[in-house]
Amino acid sequence: MGLANSAEQPLPVRTVARSISEWVGRLGRVWVEGQVTQVSRRPGTVFLTLRDPVADMSLSVTCSRQVCEAVVPPLGEGARVVIHAKPDFYAGRGTLSLAALEIRPVGVGELLARLERLKALLGAEGLFAADRKKPLPFLPRRVGLITGRAGAAERDVLENARRRWPAVDFVVREAAVQGHLAAAQVTAALRELDREPAVDVIVIARGGGSVEDLLPFSDEGLCRAVVACRTPVVSAIGHEPDSPLLDFVADVRCSTPTDAGKRVVPDVREEGDRVRQLRDRGRRVVLGSVEREWSRLEAVKSRPVLADPSTLVSIRRGDVRTLHERARRCTASRLSAAQHDLDHVLARVVALSPQATLDRGYAVVQDEDG
Repeated sequence: MGLANSAEQPLPVRTVARSISEWVGRLGRVWVEGQVTQVSRRPGTVFLTLRDPVADMSLSVTCSRQVCEAVVPPLGEGARVVIHAKPDFYAGRGTLSLAALEIRPVGVGELLARLERLKALLGAEGLFAADRKKPLPFLPRRVGLITGRAGAAERDVLENARRRWPAVDFVVREAAVQGHLAAAQVTAALRELDREPAVDVIVIARGGGSVEDLLPFSDEGLCRAVVACRTPVVSAIGHEPDSPLLDFVADVRCSTPTDAGKRVVPDVREEGDRVRQLRDRGRRVVLGSVEREWSRLEAVKSRPVLADPSTLVSIRRGDVRTLHERARRCTASRLSAAQHDLDHVLARVVALSPQATLDRGYAVVQDEDG
């Protein structure tokens, strides 16, 4: 039930603080999992900050030195722990903290089991599918690189890429690559580079480490951010035995930062050799074609008709004479036949004409009536 109050009858601070303390006290003991980000040891008491590995939230934790020293291995920043604690609201300062009764480190085996469950979840969503992977550009205008500050991974990527293609342009974004801030900082840098129109490929590089050190690169939020990128992403974490989930969602996985430097750009010497080989091959093809056509032309020119063009005229002149004589004979034959037919018809006409009858002594007599 809420406390009765109004603007005219406000509650004093002590009343509100005591009420909050009573409400918190009724919560009972809880088991809380998180990552230790700060450890401050004082005489008799240890103060911790416990951060949620996914959300940007944290809680203050206090515990006795006995509880802290019972943790094996010794408690330090970055450790994943499960704490059995009682919520406690200190009314005097108005602060909430957890009073730790027991602290259990999360073992590597348990961490790997959780990663396997997350891996199965992401795999079931199709985030590891090969047809989702984006190809790397042949020659990127600009390469985005996310890595730790002044680390060997940055040097390995830059040196190997520039050794292959000296003109390559890099945009480097430094981020924590270990600890509770790593996943959030790498994700933020990834989204920033993905918004850059000139960045054609993004490399996330770190020079290996233990399973615990590489946990940020299996962060679910980071994995989903990689999947959402329009720009191809290259994972170069450099840890062979236990690959972080970033390796599975990235478009290309490289075994080391050195390998990434070699994969993102072509080798200028190799490409120069390839161009020369193609040029030489093209020259040979063209020269071979010209030689074949020249040989064909020489063969044609060696024919008698082309060696002495008048030969063709002589041959055709004889053909013309033959055809002319054949046409003359054919015409004469047809004219003779036509003349014979005409003479035959004329003889019949003469023989059958009335005049021929009269010439034989016949007469035609007509009276007045005709």
